[in-house]
This record gives sequence, structure tokens and C-alpha cells, in this order.
Amino acid sequence: MDAVRVALLREVLAGTEWVQATRRFAGALRSSVGPHRGGLLLVGTAAYEPWHLAAHLDDEAAWSGLPELSPTLVRHRVPGGAPAHLAVGLGRLEAAGRGETLLVVAPGQPGAGLLERVHDARRNGTTVLALDGGNRDLHALAHDALAAPPAPPAGAAEAAPDLDLDTVQHLVSAAAGENSLPPPRGRRRFRDRLARLADQLTAPPPPRW
Repeated sequence: MDAVRVALLREVLAGTEWVQATRRFAGALRSSVGPHRGGLLLVGTAAYEPWHLAAHLDDEAAWSGLPELSPTLVRHRVPGGAPAHLAVGLGRLEAAGRGETLLVVAPGQPGAGLLERVHDARRNGTTVLALDGGNRDLHALAHDALAAPPAPPAGAAEAAPDLDLDTVQHLVSAAAGENSLPPPRGRRRFRDRLARLADQLTAPPPPRW
């Protein structure tokens, strides 16, 4: 998602907590992978690989001059013949240690095996961050976490935004690469604007990934 689309999305969300919340979490991510710290590991669940977040963070690293934001995507299953940057398996989490950051993205249940590896990485000194749907076990392991809101019930008031985790990831990745914050913008009806932006949030990942 480019800067113009992010700005429009933030305009849609003006008056909600999400612009500030995603910037706060992005600040935690950025500070945890500072130039004098270790690298950034990014892992999803067995059912969900955070391809888009990996690609967007990689772009932000290049555009902002912050190479430390470029993640290593850790995969539950590595197909034969995968290029080196897409051939990092879960064993990498066992080697994670002090100075490194592990960002876990879990729209559903993370699974006991992943939680165990995250626990071990934290015990070895890794900073753990989580973007998820509000899993208590994962949040208990994370140094910082941001949960996407649950789907609103039928008939909910329009003031309750129905963001999903993909949208939250877009906002976090954009904020992580920012050198300054844009000025506040006016508020418009949430659902009308979100409907116009919905088809812009699912573009395929860039070629590197």
C-alpha cells in the first residue's frame, strides 16, 4: 500500500484509537530493531504466512533507510527449491537470542508448537511482539502486542470500525518506516470510505517474496 492510500485509510479512521494504536506498536517494533540490535524475525501460524507484512516491511526498510526493518520470514513448511530468503524454517526460532526481535502474526490460534518456540525464544532474550486476534497465551509471552478488533455484531453502530488484521498490518508497517507523523485530517463516514478502499488492501506481494 502506498503512502497516499495509507493517508486515506488514516483519514477514514480519524476519531478512532487505531491510528494512534498502530503507530504506538510500530514505535515499539522500530525501537526493538534499532541499528545496534539484532535482526527482525517474522513468523505466522501453520495456516497463515504473513507474506504481505514481510513485503511491506522490506519496502519500508528500503524507502526509510532503516535496513533493520527488513524481516527474515520464518516458515512452518519450506518447499524444496525455495530461494534462500524463503527457506528459513522454524529451527531459526531455536537459535533466536538476545538482541533479536520476533514478530508473531496470528489471525487464529497460534498452536502449542509455535507458542513453545516463542516461549523459548523469549527465555533466550529475544524481544517478542505479537499482532493477532487477541490470543491470551500469545499475549502473555509478548513484550508488546496489538490485537485486531473482533468482527462487529450484526446491527452494530457505524462508529464501531470493523478492521481486520490485514488492515492493521498495513498501518503498522507504514508507521514503522515513517520519519515524521502527518498532520491530522478530517473525519468522514467510516463505512463509506472503507468501501472505497477495500479493493486496495489485497494486492499481491512484490516479486521479492
